[in-house]
Amino acid sequence: MATPDKVAAVEEMTGKFRNSNAAVVTAYTGLSVAQLKELRRSLGDNAQYRVVKNTLTKIAAQEAGVSTLDEFLVGSTAVTFVTGDPVEAAKSLRDFAKDNPALVIKGGVLDGRALSADEIKKLADLESREVLLAKLAGGMKASMAKAAATFQAPLTKFVRTADALRDKVEQGGADTSAPAEAAE
Repeated sequence: MATPDKVAAVEEMTGKFRNSNAAVVTAYTGLSVAQLKELRRSLGDNAQYRVVKNTLTKIAAQEAGVSTLDEFLVGSTAVTFVTGDPVEAAKSLRDFAKDNPALVIKGGVLDGRALSADEIKKLADLESREVLLAKLAGGMKASMAKAAATFQAPLTKFVRTADALRDKVEQGGADTSAPAEAAE
């Protein structure tokens, strides 16, 4: 029989699964309360780290339409619900796990797709969204500058040729009557 506390916990987690971009499942055995507090602070405002019960999490994930987490919900489990940039959260988890080997990344889900622990580490190696957008904008600007230079080149060449011809005529070095005589 389900107790009201368990029902409320499942409903809360179901909402978190539905409202988050990603969820990362970790094992936390061996971490102290102070270390867990430090981990929560390092995740910032765009992610929430929560120690969960496996059976309640399975039910909440299924209700939210996330069926790919069942294999990771074994042993001591905590879930990071990511509402912001998943790359930043993955970096925070990876960096914390480097300093604290007791934190083990089991896997997760990103936009409904299951991710292994290795894929989450690869996600952490990506640059942030802002950096990628800046690189894209820089590349687009460079492409447009090249196109503008390409379109402008024939006009510039024509102007230089006309200036050189005018200078030659002004110096008296060019015989402008020769082409007219050849045409007759």
